[in-house]
Amino acid sequence: MIGTLLASIPSPPVNDFNIGPLRVTFYGILVMTGVVVAWLITRNRFVARGGDAQVAERIVIRVVVWGFIGARIAYVSTHLGRFADEWWRVIAIWEGGIAMYGGLTAGAIAMIYYARKWGASLPDFLDSVAPAVPAAQAIGRWGNYFNQELFGTPTDLPWGLEIDPQNRPAAYPDAETFHPTFLYESILNVILVFVIIWVGNRFPTMRGRLIGVYFVGYGVIRFVMELIRTDTTFRFIGLSRNGWVSIAVVIVGLLVLFWKRVKVEDDHYVLVRH
Repeated sequence: MIGTLLASIPSPPVNDFNIGPLRVTFYGILVMTGVVVAWLITRNRFVARGGDAQVAERIVIRVVVWGFIGARIAYVSTHLGRFADEWWRVIAIWEGGIAMYGGLTAGAIAMIYYARKWGASLPDFLDSVAPAVPAAQAIGRWGNYFNQELFGTPTDLPWGLEIDPQNRPAAYPDAETFHPTFLYESILNVILVFVIIWVGNRFPTMRGRLIGVYFVGYGVIRFVMELIRTDTTFRFIGLSRNGWVSIAVVIVGLLVLFWKRVKVEDDHYVLVRH
């Protein structure tokens, strides 16, 4: 029944439009929409935990900037051949090409630095960010749909994604439909958002450790996606670079969840192990 209703998912005929001399991409719109949503979620959650809204906004702005820089550097460093003849395109982030783990790493370092600099509670800020990041990812992944990129291997499933011939991998020139990994990851990230919020509400003792739920959840999601994506430039023992990073992220998440937060007499929170 589903197959008769949905033979495949068509790719959009355009990925940009012009406003006068300005070229606007749907990828850029969706990524920035995700950033705004993450900013609002983070600020509101941090304020609800007793944090200062202005401090939250100052931290978020800087985390976003450094996150994009880190994401772009990580992508360019693994795709140097793409920029050999047009080095100026290194800054053309609006065309796509950001490495999520590079952005998360740079953003995390910036977050720790600025939270300490401005006296924000780092555990509370991390709790505030935990559902915000997958919310942004769920929205931003649709930018890959408009760019016809980061899809999976060929499939005959009724929700296979149609890819134009010029955007198909060299290994699959005759395949017409591919796994819509952008859609899989978007849906799973939405589920992860609600899981993190539910865990935080259902288990008060998890306060300060919700970022660990995100690390484990997204690490597993990304690991599975890497098994079917076709854009990887490096593999070791059959697993892509991001697949290995995903395993490391899951381990870090488990270590975070292993730590137990307790309240001491002076009403300050500290981290101790079970």
